[in-house]
Amino acid sequence: MSKHPRARSRSPRTSRTVRSPRRVAVVAALGLLAFGAGWAYTAQDDNSGATAQARTGDRPGEAAGTGANKPTNPTSPAGVPRATRGVRGAPGAQTASGAPGAPGAPAAPDGPAQGLADVSDETLARIPATARQLLLVAGKARDSSESTATLYTRPAAGADWVRATESWPAHNGASGWNSAEREDGDLTTPVGVFTLSDAGGLLEKPPGTKFPYDRNRLFVPTGRGVNGESLTGAFEYVIAIDYNRRTGVSPLDLFKPEGEDKGGGIWLHVDHNGPSQGCIGISKQAMKKLLTTLDPAAKPVIVMGPAGF
Repeated sequence: MSKHPRARSRSPRTSRTVRSPRRVAVVAALGLLAFGAGWAYTAQDDNSGATAQARTGDRPGEAAGTGANKPTNPTSPAGVPRATRGVRGAPGAQTASGAPGAPGAPAAPDGPAQGLADVSDETLARIPATARQLLLVAGKARDSSESTATLYTRPAAGADWVRATESWPAHNGASGWNSAEREDGDLTTPVGVFTLSDAGGLLEKPPGTKFPYDRNRLFVPTGRGVNGESLTGAFEYVIAIDYNRRTGVSPLDLFKPEGEDKGGGIWLHVDHNGPSQGCIGISKQAMKKLLTTLDPAAKPVIVMGPAGF
């Protein structure tokens, strides 16, 4: 016999008396369950708020959902990834004046010329202490396109510079030197201290070259020189001067972080026996010497301007 008929055989009064405590127990249990669920939800909600605050507050002053390292590298017309704007001032880049722009980078100590001729104390102060190789290009005059290039080295930061090569005749911009606001096409060479970091050319790199080197058939100049001379062979060897460019890419890269108006594409290249539009031209043998001597580990720089700058 099942339990159900036996339960129905009880009187209504007895049935109500038995069920009432059970109902109270059920209601109480349901109440406790509701209270517990509410407490758990409240605790979970408080914990979620703390997590959200940690995610948005780990970079003070930065809006939620933003990041300092988002990749933004569009491709340049030459097919080389472009840098983001505002790269100037990043470690290894130059300021508009040509001085190294790495925050907190130590400058060479003041004092006598430290072995360098035709360089002012102001220019000496712009040379980073970490540099152990230096190409000095001293112009004949501010409005002259004739200059002299000499390579110097030093054994350690702060030591005096020692000449490492003979001096080479060189050409700079047809309109001389510009230490102010240079404009694209003004035929001047920018004055300042700039890093050297990338090379390339039409020819294969000389054995022993330590710079990143882009051998490329696009290293062929068009037209003729300022004085009508042939430019054939001028880009057989090239070292990019880090003026209004980003480092770590081919000298052929077209991107100019400080804008098109300042011009760019300022290179060391093979001299074509005439003034340039802004580059520095030295002999082919001198270019090979630089390529096989300059070492990125020595943080090489070029210091260039009219004599006494």
